[in-house]
Amino acid sequence: MFLLIFNIFFCIAFIGFAWVNLNDNDAWLWVSIYGIPAVFCGLAVFNKYFPPVYLAIALFCFCYAIRIFFAKDGVKDWIQKYNAPSLVESMKANKPYIEKAREFFGLLIVVAVVLVNYFVTR
Repeated sequence: MFLLIFNIFFCIAFIGFAWVNLNDNDAWLWVSIYGIPAVFCGLAVFNKYFPPVYLAIALFCFCYAIRIFFAKDGVKDWIQKYNAPSLVESMKANKPYIEKAREFFGLLIVVAVVLVNYFVTR
Protein backbone atom coordinates (compact mmCIF):
# COMPACT_ATOMS: atom_id res chain seq x y z
CA MET A 1 0.00 0.00 0.00
CA PHE A 2 2.89 2.37 0.81
CA LEU A 3 4.43 1.86 -2.63
CA LEU A 4 1.11 2.47 -4.36
CA ILE A 5 0.53 5.80 -2.57
CA PHE A 6 4.20 6.74 -2.96
CA ASN A 7 4.10 6.19 -6.74
CA ILE A 8 0.75 7.94 -7.23
CA PHE A 9 2.03 10.95 -5.29
CA PHE A 10 5.32 11.19 -7.18
CA CYS A 11 3.73 10.51 -10.56
CA ILE A 12 1.49 13.54 -10.00
CA ALA A 13 4.35 15.59 -8.50
CA PHE A 14 6.71 14.86 -11.41
CA ILE A 15 3.99 15.76 -13.91
CA GLY A 16 3.63 19.07 -12.07
CA PHE A 17 7.40 19.59 -12.01
CA ALA A 18 7.55 18.93 -15.77
CA TRP A 19 4.66 21.29 -16.40
CA VAL A 20 6.28 24.23 -14.61
CA ASN A 21 9.43 23.71 -16.69
CA LEU A 22 7.62 23.96 -20.04
CA ASN A 23 8.46 27.66 -20.41
CA ASP A 24 12.22 27.29 -19.74
CA ASN A 25 14.84 27.66 -22.45
CA ASP A 26 15.97 24.11 -21.66
CA ALA A 27 12.46 22.68 -21.36
CA TRP A 28 13.37 19.62 -23.43
CA LEU A 29 15.85 18.59 -20.73
CA TRP A 30 13.81 19.29 -17.61
CA VAL A 31 10.50 18.01 -18.96
CA SER A 32 12.36 14.78 -19.78
CA ILE A 33 14.09 14.66 -16.39
CA TYR A 34 10.72 14.87 -14.63
CA GLY A 35 8.53 13.27 -17.28
CA ILE A 36 10.41 9.99 -17.52
CA PRO A 37 10.22 9.26 -13.76
CA ALA A 38 6.54 10.28 -13.86
CA VAL A 39 5.93 7.59 -16.47
CA PHE A 40 7.79 4.96 -14.44
CA CYS A 41 5.97 5.91 -11.22
CA GLY A 42 2.72 5.64 -13.16
CA LEU A 43 3.69 2.21 -14.44
CA ALA A 44 4.63 1.14 -10.91
CA VAL A 45 1.08 1.97 -9.81
CA PHE A 46 0.02 -0.85 -12.15
CA ASN A 47 2.74 -3.21 -10.83
CA LYS A 48 5.02 -2.71 -13.83
CA TYR A 49 8.57 -2.36 -12.54
CA PHE A 50 11.83 -1.74 -14.42
CA PRO A 51 14.75 -1.91 -11.95
CA PRO A 52 17.53 -1.53 -14.55
CA VAL A 53 15.87 1.62 -15.88
CA TYR A 54 15.58 2.99 -12.34
CA LEU A 55 19.34 2.59 -11.92
CA ALA A 56 20.03 4.30 -15.24
CA ILE A 57 17.79 7.25 -14.32
CA ALA A 58 19.36 7.50 -10.87
CA LEU A 59 22.89 7.41 -12.30
CA PHE A 60 22.17 10.08 -14.91
CA CYS A 61 20.42 12.39 -12.45
CA PHE A 62 23.06 11.91 -9.76
CA CYS A 63 25.89 12.69 -12.18
CA TYR A 64 24.05 15.75 -13.44
CA ALA A 65 23.42 16.86 -9.85
CA ILE A 66 27.15 16.62 -9.12
CA ARG A 67 27.85 18.72 -12.20
CA ILE A 68 25.39 21.38 -11.01
CA PHE A 69 26.81 21.26 -7.49
CA PHE A 70 30.28 22.26 -8.66
CA ALA A 71 29.25 24.55 -11.55
CA LYS A 72 29.87 28.29 -11.48
CA ASP A 73 27.05 29.78 -9.38
CA GLY A 74 26.04 26.21 -8.54
CA VAL A 75 25.08 24.74 -5.19
CA LYS A 76 28.59 24.96 -3.77
CA ASP A 77 28.67 28.70 -4.55
CA TRP A 78 25.13 29.09 -3.21
CA ILE A 79 26.33 27.69 0.12
CA GLN A 80 29.82 29.17 0.37
CA LYS A 81 29.73 32.39 -1.64
CA TYR A 82 26.12 33.50 -1.16
CA ASN A 83 25.53 32.04 2.35
CA ALA A 84 22.58 29.84 1.23
CA PRO A 85 19.76 32.39 0.95
CA SER A 86 16.20 31.10 0.64
CA LEU A 87 15.30 29.39 -2.62
CA VAL A 88 11.56 29.80 -2.18
CA GLU A 89 11.02 33.49 -1.45
CA SER A 90 10.00 34.08 -5.06
CA MET A 91 9.16 31.64 -7.80
CA LYS A 92 11.13 33.78 -10.25
CA ALA A 93 14.75 32.66 -10.21
CA ASN A 94 16.41 36.01 -10.81
CA LYS A 95 19.84 34.83 -9.68
CA PRO A 96 21.67 31.94 -11.37
CA TYR A 97 22.46 30.14 -8.12
CA ILE A 98 18.75 29.95 -7.28
CA GLU A 99 17.95 28.16 -10.53
CA LYS A 100 20.88 25.76 -10.17
CA ALA A 101 20.14 24.98 -6.53
CA ARG A 102 16.50 24.24 -7.35
CA GLU A 103 17.57 22.02 -10.23
CA PHE A 104 20.03 20.22 -7.95
CA PHE A 105 17.37 19.43 -5.34
CA GLY A 106 14.91 18.37 -8.04
CA LEU A 107 17.47 15.91 -9.34
CA LEU A 108 18.02 14.53 -5.84
CA ILE A 109 14.27 14.00 -5.49
CA VAL A 110 14.24 12.03 -8.74
CA VAL A 111 17.22 9.96 -7.57
CA ALA A 112 15.56 9.21 -4.23
CA VAL A 113 12.24 8.20 -5.79
CA VAL A 114 13.68 5.88 -8.42
CA LEU A 115 16.02 4.30 -5.86
CA VAL A 116 13.09 3.65 -3.51
CA ASN A 117 11.33 1.89 -6.39
CA TYR A 118 14.51 0.02 -7.24
CA PHE A 119 15.14 -1.29 -3.73
CA VAL A 120 11.53 -2.01 -2.85
CA THR A 121 10.88 -3.96 -6.04
CA ARG A 122 14.04 -6.06 -5.97
